Amino acid sequence: MDRPSIEVCAVVLGAPDARELARFYERLLGWAIAVDEGDWVILRDPSGGTGLSFQTEPDHVPPTWPQVADRQQMMMHLDLGVADMDAAGEWALGAGAALATHQPQEGVRVFLDPAGHPFCLFLLGD
Repeated sequence: MDRPSIEVCAVVLGAPDARELARFYERLLGWAIAVDEGDWVILRDPSGGTGLSFQTEPDHVPPTWPQVADRQQMMMHLDLGVADMDAAGEWALGAGAALATHQPQEGVRVFLDPAGHPFCLFLLGD
């Protein structure tokens, strides 16, 4: 059997409030909300790449960063390439992110979105 056509269309993040988290990423990335069904919101990449979706999870528990045994683990994170680390970091903070207290390596800055999901900014070309 030949492999059927399969593509990644979106990454889905759970949050206590899908709309609130979608609005954060809308500000951060400059992407427009394409679908808003209250508990399910979709942002589309205007260049046609993989989008982001958000679903309300009333019992959402933010992951612990860095990981700690017997605590909610990070299941995934977003890597966001930037041309200017300082400008992008200030933009992320202004959009509502928090700088993580633990920074594991040079050239990468870890932030937490309003629902507690870690995301990394890294310099493009590194």
